[in-house]
Order: sequence, then C-alpha cells, then structure tokens
Amino acid sequence: MTQPTTRAGVIRIVIADDHAIVRDGLRSLIEAQPGLEVVGEAGDGDEAWRRACELKPDVLLLDLSMPRVTGIDGAERIARDCPGVRILALTAHEERGYVTRLLGAGAAGYLVKRTAGAELVRAIRVVAAGGTYVDPSIAAALLVEPARGAPGAAGPGALTPREAEVLQLVVRGHLNKEIAASLAIGVKTVETHKANAMAKLGLTSRAALVRFALDQGWLAED
Repeated sequence: MTQPTTRAGVIRIVIADDHAIVRDGLRSLIEAQPGLEVVGEAGDGDEAWRRACELKPDVLLLDLSMPRVTGIDGAERIARDCPGVRILALTAHEERGYVTRLLGAGAAGYLVKRTAGAELVRAIRVVAAGGTYVDPSIAAALLVEPARGAPGAAGPGALTPREAEVLQLVVRGHLNKEIAASLAIGVKTVETHKANAMAKLGLTSRAALVRFALDQGWLAED
C-alpha cells in the first residue's frame, strides 16, 4: 500500500484494535482534533506490525489484547523492526508488573481504556513529541513501589548535572544523536553519561528508568 503524503505539522497515527466499532470510535475522536490524522488501521497483532512498518506512522495506538501477536511480544516486535514508530499502548490491563514490562519492551506510553478522550489526545501528542506518557492512575500505582537500584546503589544526588540532564532527555524519548546535538557534545559522550548514570543508580532497564523518572518528578511536565 502506498504511504499517505505527510502534511507538515500533522501527527500520523495507526489504530490497532481487533474490534471495528472501537477503531471507528477512536478514528472519529482523533480526527476531530487539529493536527491529528489516522493513516491506517489493523485488526490483529500481526497486521499491526505490518502496518507500522509499511506506513511508518508517528504513533501506533496499540491494543494489547488482540489475536495472533499480542501484548509484550507484539510491542517488542514492533519496537525492534519499526524503531521510528512510537508505541502508545491502550489496554484494560492496569497491573503494575504488566506496565513495567511493556515499557521495558519499548513502548513510549501506556493508557487504560477507561481514560477520557481528552487524555488520549494528550497522550498521543506527548508520545509523538518524544515524551513518555504513563496514565496518571498507573503512575500512582508505580510510585507505590519507587524505583530502587541494586543494593548499595547511589541515590540521584550522586549524579553529575550533565548525567542527570542526559538521563532526563533519554527518559523523554530522545535519541542519542538528538541529545548530542542539543547539548553540543559527542554521541559517545552521551552514551558514557547514560551508562555512568544508570550504573550509579543501579538501574538495568528502561522500565526501571521510567519508574525512577516518575519518582523524581521528571515526567511531571508531560
């Protein structure tokens, strides 16, 4: 299928849900908003992967309970094969473990289906802009158990100002090249700061980093 022409400033979205009536409702909600455009749909996990890689949307709105390829496996596959596509999970699952596993698999956002339409639109914009979005009710649950590193790991005060700056940009979804350009440093230097910061904090995964960022209030502006 031919990829639609991109209009400047328009966020392109693919909706993946196995219920046509849900897709129709989401399309109507999204396309009523300025600057948002639905460029494709998928009815199962395998089709979601194909559409994401073919159409390369800015955001893939992904239901996690679909036939064929579902949940964590689907998110990992899409994040691996279509790395430029930002995944926003839309699901009924609210378990803390499920959320952290999904974020660790490469998703940029997590939204529960009972959320109001206005919050969905906000989440799409945050994720498309490179940020990380966690449903407020889920964020509260994550903070019941704040991110902790390995025994003996240092606290946030042990980070240098530049290490903290790099880590905040990482958790907001910026690529190493983007961070390097923003801070006028080399990509290798970015990688070194990130590795040193993660090691000091005892964090070993993206999910752990997101929990830490929530605990520190780094995502509050999102």
